[in-house]
This record gives sequence, C-alpha cells and structure tokens, in this order.
Amino acid sequence: MARKTAEKPHRKSVVRKTSRKTETVTTATKPVRLARVARGKKPQYFADPAVDKLLSIVMTLAGELSVTRDRLDTVERLLSKKRVLSPADVDAYQPDDVAAGARDARRSAYLDRLLRAVQTELEELTGKGMPQSQDEVIAAVAD
Repeated sequence: MARKTAEKPHRKSVVRKTSRKTETVTTATKPVRLARVARGKKPQYFADPAVDKLLSIVMTLAGELSVTRDRLDTVERLLSKKRVLSPADVDAYQPDDVAAGARDARRSAYLDRLLRAVQTELEELTGKGMPQSQDEVIAAVAD
C-alpha cells in the first residue's frame, strides 16, 4: 500500500540586486487551500433527529453570537480609547436606507445559515425548492 506524503509548499526564487551584490532568496509561497466538503451522511447524536437539528441551530447561533460579541467588544474599546463616540450616541443611532438595506440582507443570509438544517429537511420531505419567505418555512415545519 502506498504511503501518502504531505506536499511541500511551492518555492519561488527571487533575485534581489543591491548596490554591491546580487543575491538569490528562496521564499515559500502559500499552498493552495481546497474547499472543505462534507461527504457522507451527517452523524446523529441523539435518538430524535429533531434534537440534532435543534442542537445544530443552537450551536450556529452560539458561534455567531460569540464572534459578534468579540467584534463589538473590539469596537467599543477602540471607540472608548479614542473618545470618538459615547454609549448614548450608539443608543440613539438610526440607520439610513442604505444601512438598513445592508442589515436586512445580512440578517436574511444569517437566518438562511441558521435554518439550514430545517430547510434541508423540508426540501427532502417535499421534494421542492425552498419556500420564498421565512413565514412559509416556519409554517411548513410546524405542520
């Protein structure tokens, strides 16, 4: 049986000329990253598959919330340090139409990721594409 060996990163030689001498420096280039694709059936951890789906949703929320809290903490600390905004300014902010549209698009993409497990099951059960609105998804799952 043949053994798999780890591929070495590609190397690139660069010639640098200085005023007195020429030197060749070899630098490593970044290896090409392949997209991760899950293969096979998803593992089931609980007797009831609905509990697995709920756990998936909760863990997706936990990950998103953790990242959001870290980013918010960073922004608050930077703003506090530079004394650019006060907490009252943040509380009173009203987004304009462009910001509101961007938030709506981001929220919609987030909910699509969050409800992916439910959407996949619905597609398997109905053999149809996804409903157009979140209300249709909730109504279909509630049935």
